[in-house]
Order: sequence, then structure tokens, then C-alpha cells
Amino acid sequence: MRVVIVTESFPPDVNGVAHCAWQTARHLVLRGHEPLVVAPAGPRGDEPDTGARQPGADGPCPVVRVPSVPLPGRPQVRVALPGRRLTDALTAHRAQVVHLASPFVLGARAMTAATRLGLPAVAVYPTDLGGHARAYLGVGEGLARRRLRAVHRAADRTLAPSAAAARDLAGHGVPRVWLWPRGVDSERFHPARRDPELRRALAPGGELIVGYVGRLAPEKRVELLARVCALPGVRLLVVGGGPRAARLRAALPGARFLGTRTGDELARIFASLDVFVHPGTQEAFCHTVQEAHASGVPVIAPAAGGALDLVRHARTGLLVRPHDAEALREAVQTLESAPRLRAAYGSAGRASVLGRTWAVVGDQLLGHYDEVLDERAARGCPARRATEGERL
Repeated sequence: MRVVIVTESFPPDVNGVAHCAWQTARHLVLRGHEPLVVAPAGPRGDEPDTGARQPGADGPCPVVRVPSVPLPGRPQVRVALPGRRLTDALTAHRAQVVHLASPFVLGARAMTAATRLGLPAVAVYPTDLGGHARAYLGVGEGLARRRLRAVHRAADRTLAPSAAAARDLAGHGVPRVWLWPRGVDSERFHPARRDPELRRALAPGGELIVGYVGRLAPEKRVELLARVCALPGVRLLVVGGGPRAARLRAALPGARFLGTRTGDELARIFASLDVFVHPGTQEAFCHTVQEAHASGVPVIAPAAGGALDLVRHARTGLLVRPHDAEALREAVQTLESAPRLRAAYGSAGRASVLGRTWAVVGDQLLGHYDEVLDERAARGCPARRATEGERL
């Protein structure tokens, strides 16, 4: 099957959209399919490619980089510029399915191009419809919702990562919504990576290590951890970067900030935590909660959004009142005084994600592609159909 993945972000960017798009491309290659990624050019100063970069330069498959500019005030966010490169890539690759990863700017243009070319499109919904667009793209929430609704309503199928996200989409009039969770690398994120030397370096007094991993951005509400940071016998660890980094250093004076970490180093940090905490409520899914679970670490999160699908209260962690700093502090105190409970929650969390590997959810995605192609064929639409040899 020939698939074009159009994404607003791709490695070396470090975020959930980029990671999911990379894992999707990798899985398609492993299953014998032929993906192509189209993504904004990065801020590296070189000109966008006239053709596709080959596997290894950017990812597991060829990548076409389209011209982009930094968003004013948010230089880490790249916004694709209009041009023919996207349509040319769809045509040259002889796409059978267009995969829209987090469609907003480049993805909206891809939806228009797919419609014009008669290609089926599967749109992946990653996050809050209006909140992130308002925070990062400088447009009003109503405009953002209308734009995103138009893209998803035009798609053959929208894939939501959680029940909360599916309800949000349905409430805004988006049809043909299906659940598609995100995967986790349960081999890399593993309790065996717990590192006593790292723990001694981070908490030389034997403190309980409570960690947050993610972007340091307004919607993550990391400032709500100030009361946790002030607890005696607790060391707060903050991993990640973003526009709120300097402000959060001032708001959390006792915390240890490690910046952005990836790969095996990040897995070692996860496994060395005693408790993982995520205070944000706008997560449609939350990759880091799954990574904490896979690492055997209990999770504290608000009873909102994607966390409701991932954290089983009083089994794999604790769900608390949203936007409530005191509730977060109380939950940490509860687990601080109960090491056996922490161990039980951590083990149950690990067990809960073993069936959610990227291979499992990647095969689910292939099933969605096939169903969309079957639906097109049943309606007599001229979508190019995969041969049996191409479908695994």
C-alpha cells in the first residue's frame, strides 16, 4: 500500500505528533508498505528538498520537506507555506491513502489536494480542537474549531486517541469518528532501566522522586506542582523544554530541571522515578503517561481528557480533581507514605500497556486504511486500491 503521511511536525522535532508520525512510518515500512512523509522544513538554514530525502536522513522512509516559516513568538513551531510541492508529492508517490497527522495548516491543504485527486484520507486527531491552536497559532478558538471541523468532516475517517477526544469531536459535528489509541515502546521503557546511581545523584538525601516529563507550555499547567515541590522529603524532577521554561524555574525553585531528554536516557529517567505526575487537562491522549506505566511507575493525573482512558484510579495510579494544586499535593503525599502501594500501582500500570505496543496499534491503523478503501470501492469511487500482495 502506498501511503503519504502529511504531518505538521516530524523528527528532529520532539513532541507527540512527530513521534507518532515517525512510528507510523516505521511500522508501514516493517509491514512491507511504501510510505512517504511530507512535513515542514526545519529551522536548520538549508533549503527545502526538491525531492524526497531517503530513509536514514530524516526517518524510516523518504521525506519531502516543504517550505515553512517560524511562528512569530514561537520559533520552535514551523508553519508550512503554500506551494505545489505537496500536491506534486501526492501525485509522484501514486498515493492510495493520505494520512493526515494532526491536520491544521499543511494537513488542511493536504485534505484539499486529496479531495481534488480523488484520494481517500484518514485524519488523526491529536489534541484539543481549539486550545492549542489559540495558544500556538495565534488564531481565535472559534476560527480554529471551524477550520479543524472542516478538515475532519471532509476526511473519510477520523481517528481519535481516547473516548474523551471522540466525544469532543462528535460534539462539534465531526462524523465517522473511530478510536485509535497510541502505542508505547514497552521494551525501551522498562522497569529494569531503574538506575540507583542516577537516583542518588538526583535525590542524595533519599527523597521521593516525583517527575514530570513533557513540554513546558501553558496548557501543561506545570505550575500546579508548586505545592508538590515544597513538600519535605520530595524531589520534583522536570524533564522537557518549551516557552514556559524560565517562568517555571522561578515558580518551582526546589525542582531539578533536566531539559529535553530522549531515547534510552529518557527511559532511564522514567524508570528511576517513584511517581510520575501530569497536571495538564487538555491531553487528548498523553504519551508520557503510557511511558510511565511501561516503566513500572505509578501515575497521578487529572480526571480529564486522555488520562481517563489510561489511568485506572486506585489501581495504576490516582486521578485527581482537574486544575487543583492541593489535590496533586495530597495524592503525592498518599503515595509517599505507601511504598507497597506504589509498587502495586507500578506493576499494574506496566501490565496495562503490554498490549499497546506500536506494532499492535500500527496493525489497527492498517485495518482502518483497508476499511476506508473497501468503503470507497463499495461506493464505486475511483480510489486506487491496494493489491492483495501489498496488503499484509
